[in-house]
Amino acid sequence: MAWSKDKGRGQGPGEEPGKRGYHHGNLRETLIRAALDLIGEKGPAGFTFADAARWAGVSPAAPYRHFRDRDALMADVARQGFERFEAFLKTAWNEGRPDPFTAFNNLGKAYLAFARTEPAYFAAMFEAGIPLESNPELRQAGDRAFAILRTASEALSEKLPKAGRPPASMMALHIWSISHGIASLFGRGDAARRKLPMTPEELLEAAVLIYLQGLGWGGAGGSGAPR
Repeated sequence: MAWSKDKGRGQGPGEEPGKRGYHHGNLRETLIRAALDLIGEKGPAGFTFADAARWAGVSPAAPYRHFRDRDALMADVARQGFERFEAFLKTAWNEGRPDPFTAFNNLGKAYLAFARTEPAYFAAMFEAGIPLESNPELRQAGDRAFAILRTASEALSEKLPKAGRPPASMMALHIWSISHGIASLFGRGDAARRKLPMTPEELLEAAVLIYLQGLGWGGAGGSGAPR
């Protein structure tokens, strides 16, 4: 879910963050919830470690029991986000059923749905500037999510003419760039979303079709499956 002010905190009108925060004994998860809520309010770079502690209602030193610093907290938020993202994509791809083209469209819809329903996670994953090389767990979580897109691209690549067919890994990066650009600009669930004269899903489907036709795709039938 997206951590809005009310949904993430459960905070009443006029109530100070620290009055709500840490009650149930799991400070690590409380701090992650704090980060999600603060990302929603201020963006991924708009708050400090001390702000997260204040939201949780603990001393500024307490978060250091679980996180080295703010970057470590943000890395854990992003890791959780990629794990949720992987689940979104895996369900949508559904092992390529009922056919690769339809499943690929479903994958794109899931990408947009994640950006719309999990904007704080989305921002932590892609906009917080966390160095992946120093966070192996985060990198691995991201790689697992991307592997689903690569698998889908491999399945579609097999349907393309061999002449001029790009490597599946390159195709996956192209499709990822298209999907992510549309999600970031038009599909997100926060105030940074831009308006469109169509749905983001329609824009993404059209963009992918244009891309595939440029690679020699023969078109799609009325059902969305290749002819």
